[in-house]
Amino acid sequence: MSDHPIIFEEWKTADGALIAVARLNMPRTLNSLSLEMIRLLTPQLKRWAEDPAIQAVWLEAEGDKAFCAGGDIVALYRSMTEPQGASASEGEAFFSEEYALDYLIHTFAKPIVCWGHGIVMGGGMGIMEGASHRVVTEGSKLAMPEITIGLYPDVAAGWFLNRTPGRTGLFLGLTGARLNGADAVFTGLADRFIRHDLKADVVAELCKRNWQEEGAHTVVGSVLRQFEQQSADAMPESPVRSHFDEINRVTDADSLEDAVSQLKELSGGDGWVAKATRSLAGASPTSLALVWRHLHASKHDSLKQVLDKELTISTNCLNKGEFAEGIRALLIDKDQQPRWRYASLAEMDSAWIDDFFK
Repeated sequence: MSDHPIIFEEWKTADGALIAVARLNMPRTLNSLSLEMIRLLTPQLKRWAEDPAIQAVWLEAEGDKAFCAGGDIVALYRSMTEPQGASASEGEAFFSEEYALDYLIHTFAKPIVCWGHGIVMGGGMGIMEGASHRVVTEGSKLAMPEITIGLYPDVAAGWFLNRTPGRTGLFLGLTGARLNGADAVFTGLADRFIRHDLKADVVAELCKRNWQEEGAHTVVGSVLRQFEQQSADAMPESPVRSHFDEINRVTDADSLEDAVSQLKELSGGDGWVAKATRSLAGASPTSLALVWRHLHASKHDSLKQVLDKELTISTNCLNKGEFAEGIRALLIDKDQQPRWRYASLAEMDSAWIDDFFK
């Protein structure tokens, strides 16, 4: 197996066309997205966009545990805590180039199939959500859990969480709740549910088709539809669909404080909603405030406007300490005892939150 962080291949189709492949190849770190990987994938996608022989792009990952568990936040921690080192500007470069990659995927003219098997979180969601054909499996676990590390859902989440049914996007942002494949399809965060053991058959069928004659989007759509129909019996129940009315009720509030209070009332039981809302107990109050304000403020923004806003917010997150503290507690010292700047929403100074958006 190659030791390159991303493996690039090309599959030849029956009519001589090509399907380009990018395989994230860091399974030991759950394929967490590094600046190096971003700098490999971005120019390669641009080359494929210009190559007339390339009909579509297939994104996948090595290993069965994760497509991509998020950004390389340990590297970001170094950039925040070693200001005199060579990595001082790495954090800003990471966010700037990551969002440019996300925008490129969202606006790519050719079909991009993302096989989102296993964990898809944070930066992995940024890649997957831009793809034209987002596939989930029985092993998919999607989430935007940034509230637990002093960050907020970025990578265009102000765009895609605002386009989920009802207030499910706000719920997902405030709780970091994990979605299964059925949830992802229901919320519009995925397009197709296909059994993971059918992946090789999907690829084989794509390679058999006549791309030049049928058209790229038609080929991809018809093949994925065919295998989705074969996978119908394997699709799990969607807890988000089952609890849709309850989710809308508890997120219906005029203030963040009221919404969080209503969400916490659900955290005492043993069911899916209780588990989903339990994370609020240890969440950064700053992160919750950023989620609330960002999602409300970007509701009618274009994709580019959302990413521009997120670059501002994320750059400020690098400099204000809360994000670094969250990573320290989770992954560096691993004491699980983050010392947030404000212990509660009630204590927070609104000017502190205002500064993140400047």
